[in-house]
Amino acid sequence: MTFRAQHLLGIEHLHPLEITTLLDLADKYADENKRGIRHKDVLAGLTQINMFFENSTRTQASFELAGMRLGADVMNMSMQASSIKKGETLIDTALTLNAMHPDLLVVRHPHSGAVDLLAQKVNGAVLNAGDGRHEHPTQALLDALTIRRAKGRLHRLSIAICGDIAHSRVARSNIMLLGKMENRIRLIAPPTLMPTGMNEFGCEVFDSMEEGLKDVDVVMMLRLQKERMDGGFIPSEREYFHRYGLDATKLAYAKPDAIVMHPGPMNRGVEIDGNIADDINRSVIQTQVEMGVAVRMAAMDLLAQNLRARRAEREITA
Repeated sequence: MTFRAQHLLGIEHLHPLEITTLLDLADKYADENKRGIRHKDVLAGLTQINMFFENSTRTQASFELAGMRLGADVMNMSMQASSIKKGETLIDTALTLNAMHPDLLVVRHPHSGAVDLLAQKVNGAVLNAGDGRHEHPTQALLDALTIRRAKGRLHRLSIAICGDIAHSRVARSNIMLLGKMENRIRLIAPPTLMPTGMNEFGCEVFDSMEEGLKDVDVVMMLRLQKERMDGGFIPSEREYFHRYGLDATKLAYAKPDAIVMHPGPMNRGVEIDGNIADDINRSVIQTQVEMGVAVRMAAMDLLAQNLRARRAEREITA
């Protein structure tokens, strides 16, 4: 199976074989990035526009670097100073952008569904860099690649996702992707940060780190999304760390070779102990950052191939 998607808006509609296709290509790019090999011809002649309506450091830089390594003309739009602030609607912005004929549009937006709306209005390929509480597909894909490279496989593993499940688009995308790849998923959070109905996704739900981490292969910590909280979800950060922050005592319940992950940015001493985050024998957090560039290169490569194929088909039938 080839990668058939026109856009990368989420994990939900990807077939497991499409996920594998993307990860295989990203695996190749990861190895070649280490050797300094560049592929300037892959996106040569194509324009990539990065539109970030929410602040981001690693995701925006990762997409920018991925596009440059593949030879795209990359433009970053400062949405904080854009016409959106002057009252322009998202649809009007999309129509304006479409008149510029971008080939690849990378979008992060605070509202769920906004990226899908943009995808309906532009002719290029749209990549979701995170929309509200909905999805963050490239984060889940880079997490999957990190797990596969560390464990040698991406199926039938026991994976714990811990922390602010309720507000995390990273958790949502990972739950879907890891479920598609036949993994056992455990969700660990205080009741105030655990959405209802998570059992329907095939997940095991725990409110105890000690019970939830027992014999898992992967421990994936999540950032507290304080900017999305409008009430008292936790008593205090100190109490939260005591019960749900990952330290050596809690990690001991996982398998001895379990890896530790975090999508970043980390709140050390809140979600994770600094010594665990920096432990080169257990933490793969820096590898996640490295795999982010490779995954985004692969995603843009595959979407560009599909974009060029559609354009060629239209020229033949015109």
